[in-house]
Amino acid sequence: MALTYGFVFLLVGVGLGFLIARFTNPQFKQQKDLQKELEKSQYELEQYRQELVDHFASSAGMLDTLSKDFSKLYQHMAKTSSELMPNLPQQDNPFSKQIEDMSKASKKETAMTEEHHQPKDYANGATGLLKDEIKTTYKEKPQDATAS
Repeated sequence: MALTYGFVFLLVGVGLGFLIARFTNPQFKQQKDLQKELEKSQYELEQYRQELVDHFASSAGMLDTLSKDFSKLYQHMAKTSSELMPNLPQQDNPFSKQIEDMSKASKKETAMTEEHHQPKDYANGATGLLKDEIKTTYKEKPQDATAS
């Protein structure tokens, strides 16, 4: 029995000694400080990454707006150049390509508005799609005897 008590006290003493040495050791405090600094750095890095993502998203929006405005300005200049200088030869007009593209686009738009056809994705008549019965609209191919 005394041997058991001695062994238990030895284990408790070793455990307490280990804990006291660990908490009073300056390296343990340094390790905790480094851990806190690492967590702080990781948090700051994540914030920086989020700011960078936000910056690029807003920059992309600004560039998109800028390109649309530039396109509108170019179209305006092309339109007004042909209206203000109708006798200017086409090779001297810097906007001649844009004028040609605009005329093709307007012709295409008028052709599309003149056509009042039913869209091609509509079916002719009822398809029975919403009914409970199953319709088979395809024919199965007969299997070739030589394919075996």
